[in-house]
Amino acid sequence: MSTTTETRRITTAKAMAEGIGLEMQRDPNVFVMGEDVGAYGGIFGSTTDLFGEFGADRVIDTPISETGFIGAGIGAAVEGLRPVVELMFVDFYGVCMDQISNHMAKIHYESGGNVKVPMVLMTATGGGYSDAAQHSQCLWGTFAHLPGMKVVVPSNPYDAKGLMISAIQDDNPVMYMFHKGGQGLVWMEKNPRSIGEVPEESYTVPIGKAAIAKEGSDVTIVTLSLSVQHSLDVAEELEAEGISVEVVDLRSLVPLDTETVLESVGKTGRVLVVDEDYKSFGLTGEIAAIIAETDPGLLKKPFSRLAVPDVPIPYARPLEYGILPTRDKIKAAVKDLMA
Repeated sequence: MSTTTETRRITTAKAMAEGIGLEMQRDPNVFVMGEDVGAYGGIFGSTTDLFGEFGADRVIDTPISETGFIGAGIGAAVEGLRPVVELMFVDFYGVCMDQISNHMAKIHYESGGNVKVPMVLMTATGGGYSDAAQHSQCLWGTFAHLPGMKVVVPSNPYDAKGLMISAIQDDNPVMYMFHKGGQGLVWMEKNPRSIGEVPEESYTVPIGKAAIAKEGSDVTIVTLSLSVQHSLDVAEELEAEGISVEVVDLRSLVPLDTETVLESVGKTGRVLVVDEDYKSFGLTGEIAAIIAETDPGLLKKPFSRLAVPDVPIPYARPLEYGILPTRDKIKAAVKDLMA
């Protein structure tokens, strides 16, 4: 943690942009490219004010050609630059997956470790505002499943800045996945936890280390991204009812901090995994397998999971919230574990 005496509260979006800006000041090889990242500042605020400070040579607006500009970013990284490339919505991975999975992720391996790809691919995830099936998915489980990339998913402003700086400094390709609803944007419904205290100076948050967002003794919630904010809200409500909930914020999926998860589950004996990604073949099943393979005796109650069912994200608000892991559903699942 920083020892700064400066106190200020900023949004997650501002924290992300600030982390990028500090690295651009430190290292002239760092640059940003993507759709609307320039004067507009990114549609989710991830590059706010960077264009004015660094100009069009280092904050590059691209055409709507994800395959083209992600490929250009990979080429720049291979040649020694450190690009931060924004894929506006993670749902658009379908048109550029070859560049991500067959080039960005594999070049280091295929070169026998001789070629590095120090690139950050940041992308917006998540639903909750009626943007339907092609703009509302999370999909971090998809990228965690593919070898060769680190995958980080911040849940709050402090981690958003520290993980961004760590990702830019890393010599490996890093998927940096942020939830639109956790950015603290004025035009979206937001949780107050999307605004928090962030030091002005540069600092790093380690990739691959989970955080105990709240300590507890009765139930462990393992989660990430916006669901951390929802889980903390639920934990505070349940505390008044005598239920002590520990919230584990994974922060990274690759590497995955299994040690912190197992320690928490060993303490409480009850675990709920909350994930806004799809239920089948995803994070919830992975955590269940890790517990079962390590020591199923850790559990006092059967493993519980809450995730998005295997359907496209609906446009209609009632239908959308019917499948998302909302606070009410998290609260009900915790109470079931305590029954």
